Amino acid sequence: MSDERYMKAALRLAAWGIGSVEPNPAVGAVIVKNSRIIGRGWHKKFGGPHAEINTLEDCKKKGASPQGATMYITLEPCCHYGKTPPCTDAIIAAGLAKVVIATIDPSEHANGKGIEKLRDAGIEVEVGLCEKEARLLNAPFFKFATTGKCWVTLKWAQTIDGKLAYADKIGKQLWISNELSRKDAHKLRRRAQAILVGINTVITDDPLLTPRPARGKKPACPEYLMQEKELTKDGTAGRPARIVLDSTLRTPLDCRLLATAKKTPVLIVTGERAVQANPEVADKITKKGAEIVTVPAVQGRCDIKYLLGELSRRGVEQLLVEGGPTVLTTLLKEQLADEIIVYIAPKILGSQGGADITPLMTELTKAVGLNYVDIKRFGGDVRLTGLTESALSIIEG
Repeated sequence: MSDERYMKAALRLAAWGIGSVEPNPAVGAVIVKNSRIIGRGWHKKFGGPHAEINTLEDCKKKGASPQGATMYITLEPCCHYGKTPPCTDAIIAAGLAKVVIATIDPSEHANGKGIEKLRDAGIEVEVGLCEKEARLLNAPFFKFATTGKCWVTLKWAQTIDGKLAYADKIGKQLWISNELSRKDAHKLRRRAQAILVGINTVITDDPLLTPRPARGKKPACPEYLMQEKELTKDGTAGRPARIVLDSTLRTPLDCRLLATAKKTPVLIVTGERAVQANPEVADKITKKGAEIVTVPAVQGRCDIKYLLGELSRRGVEQLLVEGGPTVLTTLLKEQLADEIIVYIAPKILGSQGGADITPLMTELTKAVGLNYVDIKRFGGDVRLTGLTESALSIIEG
């Protein structure tokens, strides 16, 4: 029972890294000696020391020796040189007697190699304690590592009667969700490498689609999407790429996305015919710093499934979809979503509401059940989070 308690402490520590370490996994660790935790740590930011190193450093700061102790860690330690040296070397040098690991790292450079190295050094290793919880914590990482496909999260805010917006904004921004919910939604943006919306959202709301505050300088956007842009002093180039589904090239040239495209990547996804029919518009969009990505058309709309494959090839591990009813429903109909996050506001807008998601949801031919459901309150709002059936194999192996 004590072993499980220590591992759950490591899992809680790991969660602190979510939103700062991606596309790396969130990892936490504790070191236990004589039934007492003498060191705690987690992976705090992309490119920084891993959880194992921070935990060993915590021991040092407290004047405790890890010699002969046990480390509980939520993911197999790395044994290769990346942005940091191998954690296995540090564990061996510290003289730890035992390492308890929640789950194997399925990445090509790991996949048991770290465990083997520790055992070859005479360290006792146990694997599998709280494995399901550890995989759930890093589900997007596990999906990308095992399938090469990005994790797709659908996020929207709605009223009790299914409205996603006000019908008439009367010249000012009217929000469905409250400030606490919106602050939480920005955390979702920070963990993603790309954010997707439809053209109607751009035309209606003129969104910026950046996490606020940006928090750190980690390259959340893969280098493939950054088009060799360097990080600015405030880390803006490390923000998620903004992606617009625009089958007919209607993106306003004066929108905020294009105005900031040279700082934070923007991809306009459209069809080849649209580019051929509007070469001047396409040229103006690219001159503003955005990239035009052409995909096949399905019933006059961009093929989202094809786009997801392209984004995965470009290194996007997590895609956050913030589109309107049409985009959200399309992904649900094609069973392409892994996670659904809905903020429900205690409002009934009736005729004052717009962007009604309910009629389109009735087009779904198969019910969508959610698993590992979590419900949390943000003031009067309620956030419901759950995983779709397609995500279960990632969690349960």
